[in-house]
Amino acid sequence: MSKKIAVYPGSFDPITYGHLDIIDRGLRIFDEVIVAVARNSVKNSLFSIEERVELISSVLAGNPRAKVDTFKGLLVDYVRAQNATVIIRGLRAISDFEYEFQIAQMNRSISQEVETLFMMTSVPYSYLSSSIVKEVGSLHGPIDGLVPPIVKRALDVKYRDIEP
Repeated sequence: MSKKIAVYPGSFDPITYGHLDIIDRGLRIFDEVIVAVARNSVKNSLFSIEERVELISSVLAGNPRAKVDTFKGLLVDYVRAQNATVIIRGLRAISDFEYEFQIAQMNRSISQEVETLFMMTSVPYSYLSSSIVKEVGSLHGPIDGLVPPIVKRALDVKYRDIEP
């Protein structure tokens, strides 16, 4: 019997407890979840791709069924190359759905064998985004309950010399 592998793509700049919630719940359904950090030159990221991979790897170190990788190009091509058949996407609100629905339909038109699984974010994380974490962190606000301690330390370093 082959392993059921899913890919959870994103920028993860930085990874939050909301992302980790989706990963944990994905691991209840799949044998392996690949957290695929997108190499997107259009986005202006706070953390480099290497820093993001390192942070995510550190946070997931205790779970051998969660892998961390990067990809560039079409997501469906990456998914097929990993012998996965499912893309996991987290949804916080109806506004997320419209965009994600369009992307899922495009992916489906490119590759019929790749499915998209939408997972509603757990209630405590329904407002949480990497953008909000970065904004609050840049103002030296409390982010302890939003990101793992190693991510908070990395954000503190990035924003150390910035006046709120």
